[in-house]
Amino acid sequence: MTVAPTQQALYADIDLDLSWSERDLPERERTKHVHRLHPYLGKFIPQLVEVLLGRYFAPRQHVLDPFAGSGTTLVQALESGLDATGADIAAFNVLLMQVKTRPYNLFTLEHELRDVCARMEAFGGTAPRSASRYVRDWYAPAAASELLHFRSLIPDYEHADVLRIVLARAARSARRTTHFDLDFPREPQIAPYWCHKHKRECRPVERAEHFLRRYALDTLARVKAFAQVRARGREARVHHDDVRELAWGGPFDGIITSPPYPGLIDYHEQHRYAYELLGLDDRRGDELGRAERGTSRVAMAEYVDGIVAALANARPFLRRSAPVVIVVNDRRDLYPEILERVGLRVEDRYRRHVNRRTGRRAGEFYEDVLVARS
Repeated sequence: MTVAPTQQALYADIDLDLSWSERDLPERERTKHVHRLHPYLGKFIPQLVEVLLGRYFAPRQHVLDPFAGSGTTLVQALESGLDATGADIAAFNVLLMQVKTRPYNLFTLEHELRDVCARMEAFGGTAPRSASRYVRDWYAPAAASELLHFRSLIPDYEHADVLRIVLARAARSARRTTHFDLDFPREPQIAPYWCHKHKRECRPVERAEHFLRRYALDTLARVKAFAQVRARGREARVHHDDVRELAWGGPFDGIITSPPYPGLIDYHEQHRYAYELLGLDDRRGDELGRAERGTSRVAMAEYVDGIVAALANARPFLRRSAPVVIVVNDRRDLYPEILERVGLRVEDRYRRHVNRRTGRRAGEFYEDVLVARS
């Protein structure tokens, strides 16, 4: 008979300072202020970054994240009193990071967001003209009309970047899909369906205006909340580039990053609606560990070579003996080889329990926190 391990045995190898229960760290805390400006799969929680910044960095230093994703490291660095630089190959990720980290004139931003909401309320609705095939397939006629009208208003405003994020978030929610499968819907849902989320029959979304208003006001509230806690005088720089070739500048006092996992998430397909509506540059072919390559031996070798190239390219821009902190579920034990090839020695390796994964994937999950130096 197999005996289940005791709680003490389960947590013997876990760094409890880097692990939280759902009770201790509920979702509203993990998604505070701009950390939840837009849903994003695969991000790590700000509290983890906060602890790591406190362990390995000092205020006013400069942290680098070469796989910046939705900008968790950058945002938390600004809150913790550091400068930050990050990059990503996905254009939507870069737009999201820029909106999260830019300082705003809050009076002007509020005026513009409320003005565009008023103009949407006055919109009578017309049949969408020259809509793409994607828009015709994934949105009801009224929703498509409202989204496209909102898009036409964006150039009228100074804070067009913020309005683009509002449009993207509304477009995510207004798609013809089931309520319980917003992450990666496979095909448009046209007919009523049994909803596993609400435990009743639901109908696909028909309108988008209420989503546009809701997310405009939510964005305003989150930007205001972040403005209250971000440190004065600290800056974030965001690059849209291939990190294997990017001339970073610097110097940097260290790295905190969570690289993409091989063959797991297509970071372009995740935000397909944004790429379609905003006309963003799709560079998924340059993405490290891209999902369509899978986890074959050849794909894994490509992934390792890519991560090595990215870290080796960043290393010359680091100060001597700077910490390189990598958060990853390294179940294939790839990173000791990766770090050795880059010329970095592993100083510490911690294991943390992930209290809740994003989306519907809520099973047991662990991550490794690798700390290396040259």
